[in-house]
Amino acid sequence: MSKRVAVLMGGWSSEREVSLVSGAAVADGLCQAGYDAYAIDVRRDVPALLAGLTPKPDVVFNALHGRWGEDGTIQGLLDILAIPYTHSGVLASALAMHKPQAKQVLAHAGVPVAEHVIVRRDDFAGGDPMPRPFVIKPMNEGSSVGVRIVRNGSNIGALNGDWQFGEQVMVERFIAGREFTVAVMGDRALAVTEITTERGFYDYDAKYAPGGSRHVVPAQVEPAVYDEAMRLAVLAHQALGCRGVSRADLRWDGERLYMLEVNTQPGMTPTSLVPEQAACAGISFSELVAWMVEHAEYDA
Repeated sequence: MSKRVAVLMGGWSSEREVSLVSGAAVADGLCQAGYDAYAIDVRRDVPALLAGLTPKPDVVFNALHGRWGEDGTIQGLLDILAIPYTHSGVLASALAMHKPQAKQVLAHAGVPVAEHVIVRRDDFAGGDPMPRPFVIKPMNEGSSVGVRIVRNGSNIGALNGDWQFGEQVMVERFIAGREFTVAVMGDRALAVTEITTERGFYDYDAKYAPGGSRHVVPAQVEPAVYDEAMRLAVLAHQALGCRGVSRADLRWDGERLYMLEVNTQPGMTPTSLVPEQAACAGISFSELVAWMVEHAEYDA
């Protein structure tokens, strides 16, 4: 009999709509691969989720994005239920989602990261926390939600009163240059993609809106830079303790690569980067999601 796979999607984070698209694509791909896959639209209702997981499926494919689905929360529940699930476990998920903690781990492992400081939201009213240009980031959001680049002439004040991501803010030195991303599948880097966009930077809309960005895979860059991006992605995956598939985002300033972040549950939408890189490596979408199911685990 084929494995019964529950695909968790939706959720209640700011990335709900993207997760619904990812989940639908994953469920379709798994059915094409011969699995008995069904989708669960996850709400903030644990009894309803438990009902959807009864009888217990063989595997959960976690297609949730953002907080509560990508930060170790849902992973902990699945550990309690002893259901194998795709992607990383509790610790790696929580670490990767919390940007400052992830950067500490990566730097200790020898992965270059941009300098940053943590400030309170109201501190911006007293002046810039570092020379411009710099990047403002929420501490624990994904898909560039809330990310802003502050350049000369920008008026931010106390974040103009429209900051919705907590009192603490990560401020990071802006790395000018080319943007690359690398998918890691197990212990193997698949490819390097260069991302370009006319939106100024690779924000939420550039990631998911049709035509919002252009992906060049494999990236047209010097072999030494290409190989180093692949090496750093695998190193970051291992340093954070990731498993399954992850995706590392990097910047190349012309001299050095810097790791921006590691996404432990990359998007699986029609415009997503990991399926593109898998195809570049000769792996179809159905083969990719089947591999993820067959390598699903839980922490006993």
